Amino acid sequence: MSITKNTQFGDINISIEAIASLAGGVVTECYGVVGMASQKLVKDNWAELLKKENYSKGVVVRQNEEGQLELDLYIIVSHGIKISEVVHEAQKKVKYMLEKSLELEFNAINVYVQGVKVIK
Repeated sequence: MSITKNTQFGDINISIEAIASLAGGVVTECYGVVGMASQKLVKDNWAELLKKENYSKGVVVRQNEEGQLELDLYIIVSHGIKISEVVHEAQKKVKYMLEKSLELEFNAINVYVQGVKVIK
């Protein structure tokens, strides 16, 4: 599946994997975010920390009935930092960067914290 955008020069198709990879790269740069997590919890409810090439497993991009784009991010945050602030800043940064880079409007950026990790 891909997102199609029409311009005066022709059509542009952006793959879901490309959007997911871009969003994953942006969110991992946010303060307090340790990394991306898989959307499916591993046995015993442990969240798997994803490597750079697997960011698309921690991001879900979808279009709702009205054609608006929504994004779900699954992250692991650092221990000792206010989670609500980390999530709010991640939402703002991801929305800004995706809309600036892709020139597409995102209706919602949903963040799911899959775990908290202690950084030594």
